[in-house]
Amino acid sequence: QLQLVESGGGLVQPGGSLRLSCTASGFSLDHYAIGWFRQAPGKEREGVSCISATGGSTIYAYSVKGRFSISKDNAKNTVYLQMNSLKPEDTAVYYCAAAYGSTWYWQPPSITDESEYDYWGQGTQVTVSS
Repeated sequence: QLQLVESGGGLVQPGGSLRLSCTASGFSLDHYAIGWFRQAPGKEREGVSCISATGGSTIYAYSVKGRFSISKDNAKNTVYLQMNSLKPEDTAVYYCAAAYGSTWYWQPPSITDESEYDYWGQGTQVTVSS
């Protein structure tokens, strides 16, 4: 069964850090670009970051640039999202998604077009509050 599982969410104070993990089972991430998305209560889901299949190219939403960092460990079949300087507005359910294809080996897909992604995880809650 092909599955993506997110972990690492939780409650953190403003200014704190969390590292989210997205682990694949049933398939190898070697040929997949991975994106992170989030959905806050009452809002539409939005793209946060994405990394190419090779891990050599990344993109970030303007709202998280300079604070979040995405990385890919193909040996562990896992993608990480390091989130620093967290703000209350970062509170959301965070999802990872996988996009398959050679197109995404060197350049990640857009984080504004969810149709590019083939598999989605169930999400992990991140709450930033004092």
